[in-house]
Amino acid sequence: MSPRNSPRATRRVVLVRHGDDPPDDRVVTHLLKAGYDPDIRRPFRGDLLGDVTDDVAGTVIYGGPYNAYDAALHPFLNEEYRWIDAALKADIPMLGICQGAQMIAYHLGEWAGAPASGLHEFGYYEITPTGADPDFLPGPLHVVESHYHTFDLPKGAVHLARSESYENQAFRLGDKVYGFQFHPEQTIEGFRRWQETKPGTYGMPGVQDRETQTRLMLQHDAAQAEWFYGFLERLFPSLDGRQAPGEGPEQVKNVSN
Repeated sequence: MSPRNSPRATRRVVLVRHGDDPPDDRVVTHLLKAGYDPDIRRPFRGDLLGDVTDDVAGTVIYGGPYNAYDAALHPFLNEEYRWIDAALKADIPMLGICQGAQMIAYHLGEWAGAPASGLHEFGYYEITPTGADPDFLPGPLHVVESHYHTFDLPKGAVHLARSESYENQAFRLGDKVYGFQFHPEQTIEGFRRWQETKPGTYGMPGVQDRETQTRLMLQHDAAQAEWFYGFLERLFPSLDGRQAPGEGPEQVKNVSN
């Protein structure tokens, strides 16, 4: 049995973060309960990502405030692009969320940036499946959005979902790499933090007012959570015979501390 196929070998999932939010999102929750070791790295604070070693079961590139094309302005993005390239070559599961999806597309030679419409999405918006993969999204779903940039689909990618304002909401490349423009990892508590920390976004074209956001959040968060946990179980299946290392975020590795 090779090291990568050993049941003990692939436990670490590298989480590339672009902010200092607490590790209470749904990705972390799933990984802990499924028996993985979430390894949070923050290159914007100087963390290095290392190599894709035999203990790496996959990676998630989170959203953030940085433009995918601004590596000259933010050199740490070069470390993230090196990591994305290594993950693609190693053929490990990878999920890009918002900025992360834009970076995967940009790394593969596609355009990423602000659309001519100038529309923002901040709140809970409906996405609809394209029909290309019925197992991915059976029907329309309201999800968390917080962006005003988008991307062109990478060559060979399967277009999975769209919204009224943004055509490219999700794609799959091969059978292990996904890019989401939306934020299903975000919980009610996490989105309430965003409502407090992004006051300047309100009033931008396309942005929902706070009352509408809260109403839609209470209506649709449970369905979003159920769908995303199902998706994560397929991307990062629970490790047979393994117990989660803990029930709370205090168990998460954070190399920046």
